[in-house]
Amino acid sequence: MRSFDAIVVGAGVIGTSVAYHLARLGCTKVLVLNRTQIGAGTTSQSSGILRTHYSVIENVRLAQASWRVFNDFANYLGDEEASAGMVKSGYLIAAPDGAKLDALRSALDAQRALGIEVRELDAQQASSLLPIARFDDAALIGYEPEAGFADAYLVATGFARAARRLGVKIMEGVEVNSLRMEEGRVVGVETSQGDFSAPVVVSAQNIWAKDIERWTGIEQPVKAERHAVLALEGPQPYTFQMPVYKDLGSPGMLYCRSYGGNQMLVSEGIVGDKLDSPDNEQGDISMDYMVEVGAQVADRFPSYETAGVASSWTGAYDVTPDWNPVLGRLQDVPGLVVGYGFSGHGFKLSPAVGLVLAQSALGLQTEIDITPYALERFRNGGLLTGKYGLGAVS
Repeated sequence: MRSFDAIVVGAGVIGTSVAYHLARLGCTKVLVLNRTQIGAGTTSQSSGILRTHYSVIENVRLAQASWRVFNDFANYLGDEEASAGMVKSGYLIAAPDGAKLDALRSALDAQRALGIEVRELDAQQASSLLPIARFDDAALIGYEPEAGFADAYLVATGFARAARRLGVKIMEGVEVNSLRMEEGRVVGVETSQGDFSAPVVVSAQNIWAKDIERWTGIEQPVKAERHAVLALEGPQPYTFQMPVYKDLGSPGMLYCRSYGGNQMLVSEGIVGDKLDSPDNEQGDISMDYMVEVGAQVADRFPSYETAGVASSWTGAYDVTPDWNPVLGRLQDVPGLVVGYGFSGHGFKLSPAVGLVLAQSALGLQTEIDITPYALERFRNGGLLTGKYGLGAVS
């Protein structure tokens, strides 16, 4: 029996962050197990957008702490070669008159109260930043200059390299089949490569988190959804200098950013297609869907009426009923810590989530209170539902 002080299941951006932070906190005898390769699951499909804007204040706190790490990634890891692939383009979010206006105003106020730099712009100011878009219908425009996008795969591999340097062992191509239990508590895992023991196991399994229910018999309210992403090439480039844009006025609540310094990456911020089982393989994107999204893009970016689809792909979200994660120890399973259900927010929150899950695993007080993210909220009604609607900004 090979023994460790902690085992992490999953080597995406959350799992590698947990492993690094465990080692950073002094727990260096850590084993990370992943069914494929580091960052090859849903992490590799991330759109990579970084922002602190949320209508759920708990998410703002996690995003704010994460931003500090992204903003100083190489120094934080103590690795001068590490890079998050950061592009500081800024983040615009706009709402027309209607149901989302008060929610946007409240969210901007909450960010300011936490010391985050947020500005309110008029249409002319917004156009100077994103001249390819129109803002004539915007009743409120928020701008977060210290925002942008980065590369989730680079971040995951950066965390993994730093963790290994601190003594963490990472095994790829290993399937975890079940938890090992003794007297009602977790004591390790059974895998395709044999058994491993540890007093604490951290599950960072994303869309495969339903395994926890199979292993423990305790319901885990997580489902997999597939979302489509398009890269459009129009007559006017969407440059790296132009901000990420969130359009609360479009039917699909589109989000857009520069892709490759010229194209537009665009996807809808609404509920996606439910999957019967966890699957992060590429799915089909219908021509009807491309036409529908293209029409929404053209309404906001007039010159993109003649844009073509340069590429497209799908990504899977691990979605909970309130579109926010479950974090921390499971009360009914001593020795098990979970982090799942990020619903598209995982990359943005990964540095802070890795830290608090590592602290939770070691029995330390977490730097940010994760009590609101407990599984029990789905039993007691304390949901973390965002004010923009499910599938949006949360």
